Amino acid sequence: MSFLYKHLRIHQVFGANTDVGKTLLTSALIRASAAKERDVFYLKPVSTGPMQDADDEYVKRFAGSHKSRVRSKCLFRYGEPVSPHLAATLVRGEAAQSPVPTDHTFVNAIADYIRESAKLHSEPAHMYVETAGGVHSPTLSGSTQLDGYRPLFLPTILIGDSRLGGISATISSYESLALRGYIVDTILLFRDEYYRNWEYLQPYFADRGLKVVSLDAPPEKHSDPDTNFALTEKYYQQIVPASQEGGVFDALTHLDNCHANRLQELESMPRRTLDTIWWPFVQHGLVKSEKDVNVIDSASGDTFSVYNGKSKGDSTLLTSNGSSLLDSQFDGSASWWTQALGHAHPSLTLAAARAAGRYGHVMFPQGTHLPALKLAERLVSSGPGKGWASRAFFSDDGSTGMEVALKMALRAFAVRENGGMKEGQVIEKRRDLGILGLKGSYHGDTIGAMDACEEGVYTCEWHESKGYWLDPPTIGIRKGKVVITLPGAIAAEAGGDAEISPGTLSETYDVQTRLQTDLAQVYRGFIERTLQNLQLDGKRSLAALVLEPIVMGAGGMIFVDPLFQRVLVDVVRSSPVRGPQVSGPNWAGLPVIFDEVFVGLYRLGVESTSSILGVYPDISVNAKILTGGLVPLAVTMASDSIFQAFYSDRKADALLHGHSYTAYPVGCEVANETLELVEKLTTSEEWKESQSKWKVAEDQAAPAIWSLWDPRFVDTISRLPVVGEVMTLGTVLSIKIADDAGGYQSHSAQRILESIKEVTSVDGVSPVAGGASYSINYRTLGSVAYFMLSLNTSPALVRSVEDRIWKTLAAASR
Repeated sequence: MSFLYKHLRIHQVFGANTDVGKTLLTSALIRASAAKERDVFYLKPVSTGPMQDADDEYVKRFAGSHKSRVRSKCLFRYGEPVSPHLAATLVRGEAAQSPVPTDHTFVNAIADYIRESAKLHSEPAHMYVETAGGVHSPTLSGSTQLDGYRPLFLPTILIGDSRLGGISATISSYESLALRGYIVDTILLFRDEYYRNWEYLQPYFADRGLKVVSLDAPPEKHSDPDTNFALTEKYYQQIVPASQEGGVFDALTHLDNCHANRLQELESMPRRTLDTIWWPFVQHGLVKSEKDVNVIDSASGDTFSVYNGKSKGDSTLLTSNGSSLLDSQFDGSASWWTQALGHAHPSLTLAAARAAGRYGHVMFPQGTHLPALKLAERLVSSGPGKGWASRAFFSDDGSTGMEVALKMALRAFAVRENGGMKEGQVIEKRRDLGILGLKGSYHGDTIGAMDACEEGVYTCEWHESKGYWLDPPTIGIRKGKVVITLPGAIAAEAGGDAEISPGTLSETYDVQTRLQTDLAQVYRGFIERTLQNLQLDGKRSLAALVLEPIVMGAGGMIFVDPLFQRVLVDVVRSSPVRGPQVSGPNWAGLPVIFDEVFVGLYRLGVESTSSILGVYPDISVNAKILTGGLVPLAVTMASDSIFQAFYSDRKADALLHGHSYTAYPVGCEVANETLELVEKLTTSEEWKESQSKWKVAEDQAAPAIWSLWDPRFVDTISRLPVVGEVMTLGTVLSIKIADDAGGYQSHSAQRILESIKEVTSVDGVSPVAGGASYSINYRTLGSVAYFMLSLNTSPALVRSVEDRIWKTLAAASR
């Protein structure tokens, strides 16, 4: 988590290289702060080398006449004068048996020191946290400092390099900091009269709104310690004069102003937001005050850092108890289902920068570029399109990707119905073409995507339902038991039982085996009769089957019986049930669209829901996880038979659909990087451990049915009186409140789980990097509360969130 206090200004000091004067210039700032009658805290998280050369000892030695105001501390000290990642492994004696501190341990140690320091005084104070070496020097664990320190998100001072090559080193260091989102408030460097780097860097950074302060260079180190001390002390008296004027004091004033401006900005954001922003999916009439605005200052991993001043009244009150103005908040919806690898993942950020720097954006019709080509080939040949897709069409987001899919399917159907003729074709009643889908489905908020759903809360005045929607059987876990709930019409044909217990979760999702059951025949008979009646009705000609496979998300996290969806696909294709059905080169019956915007790319623990259903679509759409939640991008994949419906020598027969940012290079490069990282996750020890808990064998042939949520936790909460049913797959956890038929309009889930949004202390080591406490940001769909993880959320954080959910629901059950 990040830290921000009204009374304690904190800055982190990075160097553009080793030996650029980090400690010397930090000491100058410390002396200036103390001279301004500020208590000063200096923290050197890691020190390597002899004690007499330690930076924290140097700060004490040259604290000046106000040294009583200065507190100096080192957290991890190693005797070997080498890089921290090496020093941590070269410890002699008993300590050699201790494990190297992880970044999580390292960050939490710094966070604890900051918290304790903030509690010491209510008067204004300054803190300086000095890193080691250059910006990319390793932490104890071996990761780069920029990534290791990032969860703390402390405002930064960059010490520039005044030596030969220092201009390049300083600019490169700044850009490395900027790429990871650091707030760089100022750059300090020595005024070397030979290389004169400051003369170049001051206007260079001034054009970017950044202040550069140059100070006289120190004298050469004298071999005699006493003489050296006297010379160094004299130097400090020159650059930190008693008049409190000049360079270092200018820098100090600037840092204080940056701190004050950040506080003022955060304090004003709730009111400005209420006056300016129109939120999606929010009834503004229910947002009563500024405290209801969730101000996100930064994000890292699975957590937001949110401003709490608007919820605790006058923020000046916080100076008395040393509380940070920022709290950690777990992103419980994976930011509307987009996050795959957590926020601000450095690999994705760098991928975006690579493509932005190489291309910006380039128009795509009849062109190509490597990020788009590699992504298309990967998705079609070895990704979710393997075995059926031949083409990939790029668009902006999931909703537009579905618009493309609908155009593809409807044209393919129309061409076939017209005898394959495209040139000069006349399709009678083409506006009466409709789709077949399921009740509760949702494919986005563009008009065409809305028309592919029945009337509901998401539709608008222009909405015209163009199709028919079947009421599907659903799956839930109740009192520890997997239950299939049948709609009335199907229950009547199944002997009157509205609920069926198919066995374990793995048995329930073993579609291939269940195809031989009586229930499969009941489903088939029901679907066939329904379609026959629709054909006799003749109001619309159904031209495509559109499904959200396995889970219908926005409709209420509805887990559909996969057997029903499989049989439905088989019926509309008029295909016999003979194992996994592949659409092949020529689609049969109706083209089938899989909307995998939400469920695809391992959101449910599998790359594609085709592996569960045992059948491929003719068209599918991927988005959200595709780019790891960093930038919008969607891909609609299609089989060759769909593509051929548009293929001719007439422009009018082409798929005349496009976006200005089609195949956006930044999005494509980020997607390629995301898929690389996700592929590695699938074989990680964390995934294997979770799969073993759900009794998934490594060599099993059937699709793995598992979850990152613990099965014991799921079983426990499913038995609570306040819970109607629970379901989970992959990263998704859905909790339906008992005895609530209010649907989307209900506030029951929000009301019962409201306290989970409050900041709560964590026992033991916090699973949130740098945080001793955190709240949970989650979303509800009426009577359903859902929680979602990234694909790499740490097991410790998952267990902690589970504990919070269980305690809240258990309290509501009393």
